[in-house]
Amino acid sequence: MTQPVPPGTGLTGFVTREAADASADPSDAERRRLDRAVELLAGRKVALLTGAGLSTDSGIPDYRGPDAPPRNPMTYQQFVGDPVLRQRYWARNHVGWHHLRHAVPNAGHEAVVHLEERGLLTGVITQNVDRLHSDAGSIRVIDLHGRFDRVLCLSCGAVYTREGIARLLEKLNPGFLERVAGDGDIAPDADAEITDTADFTVADCPVCEGMLKPDFVYFGENVPKERVRLAYAAVDDAGALLVAGSSLTVMSGLRFVRHAAKEGKPVVIINRGQTRGDDLADLKIDMGVGTALQYLARTLPDPFPQHGHAGRHRD
Repeated sequence: MTQPVPPGTGLTGFVTREAADASADPSDAERRRLDRAVELLAGRKVALLTGAGLSTDSGIPDYRGPDAPPRNPMTYQQFVGDPVLRQRYWARNHVGWHHLRHAVPNAGHEAVVHLEERGLLTGVITQNVDRLHSDAGSIRVIDLHGRFDRVLCLSCGAVYTREGIARLLEKLNPGFLERVAGDGDIAPDADAEITDTADFTVADCPVCEGMLKPDFVYFGENVPKERVRLAYAAVDDAGALLVAGSSLTVMSGLRFVRHAAKEGKPVVIINRGQTRGDDLADLKIDMGVGTALQYLARTLPDPFPQHGHAGRHRD
């Protein structure tokens, strides 16, 4: 019999220990590139856009990194339109949730908190649903794609904690977690690669028996307008945009890079591998995100009042 994992103690109930250890120091070549980033960002308030690459040091795999397996995410239309696919999704999510819910913020998340506390950030726009920014202590977080600690009813609009729905699913599917333990990889949205899903019982809304859906944005689903507005406002209030750990493959993140570039604001991208925004960036740094953010948190000077934004800076 598997031993129960103690409940989390963080802001969202996920954290079970202190943040992960600090990343390695940057190499000399990386430091030179980071010093160039400091030159571009110094004296400016910064909007920060983060992606899955920031959470890999917390043990959460990314979608499109060099070592990421190929994935075929379910679309919103498939989820609501096909009971068999919905059953498979909830079975996989049930397994993935029990793994990812115990992830803790890493040193990169802590560096973001430090940047925010020093008044350097206008906001943290995150494409991640893991809530690790909030667990680390960041305050102004825009969860662009939602958050996996909540579940919504698509019929009556009721909102539930994912913890509560997990307990309901355990009652409906006794022994399921033990039977499929260790089956396969897990995606950043808690989608576990398992095949034994045919007998899984999906939970309905306890209020109206309607369809339940995790509170994050699926492919084929629009980001809520208010979140988009807040994200654009964070970019508009900033003098520069910093992208950390996102390949910018989906338009929901790329649009903010395009917006900043159109406004003549410096764009710095830190990511392992190419991104769709590389041609718009004033500086692209190919390196670990946690290491880079720690260096910037230590090195960037305090902000000073801005009187208009400077034009673009290119090498």
